[in-house]
Amino acid sequence: MLPNQSKSGNQLIDALPLEESKRLAPYFKLVYLQSSTILHEPGEFIDFAYFPIGAMISLVSIMDNGATTEMGLIGNEGFIGLPIVLGGEHSISRAIVQMEGDALKIKGSILKQEFQRGLNLQKLLLIYTQARLTQVAQTSACNRQHSIRQRLSRWLLSVYDGVLKDELPLTQEFMANMLGTRRAGVTNAANELQKAGLISYSRGKVHILDREGLEENACECYRVIQNEFIRLLGSKRG
Repeated sequence: MLPNQSKSGNQLIDALPLEESKRLAPYFKLVYLQSSTILHEPGEFIDFAYFPIGAMISLVSIMDNGATTEMGLIGNEGFIGLPIVLGGEHSISRAIVQMEGDALKIKGSILKQEFQRGLNLQKLLLIYTQARLTQVAQTSACNRQHSIRQRLSRWLLSVYDGVLKDELPLTQEFMANMLGTRRAGVTNAANELQKAGLISYSRGKVHILDREGLEENACECYRVIQNEFIRLLGSKRG
């Protein structure tokens, strides 16, 4: 793991050596991302990268019939804009702000220029890319193999890890869209978790009451993803 010498609130930026973070600092702009803001649509050229601090951003796949499924969930452990540094410059997914909050915004051309220097930023973002690929692959397997209750528990834990808040403004319809399942299934799963005393749900807000209990209800996918972030980046999500 690279030495932590900065205090931006984003784990990737905070892992950079002081010299690199100082060089990048003038190019970052602190922005507040409102919930439901779309940062880019599928096929659009990606002009800016975002390093969340308090915001939570979802990468969503959109089918021809309008159905959606979440492909990735990014909080303060990562960034939005992988195609910028990997050379693709476009994405097949929509990036949408799931939970409002602060983020550091940087022009894509600047980030790419710094990445191509081949210093610690490049190493860090490539390692993060591997962790993200693990997240996407494991989530895909999870959606196929595990119950809605297990998947919802995993997903709620991932949201919590990205924003570190016990109160999450999430509607059942939104959760169903992110999990790629019917709202009735999410309603039943949420009711089971609420009866078990793990969460409470009312008026579009989920309160996590027992995080450890929620982790026990989640499938192994949550642990697999966390362990990979720890192995590669030296710290877990959240």
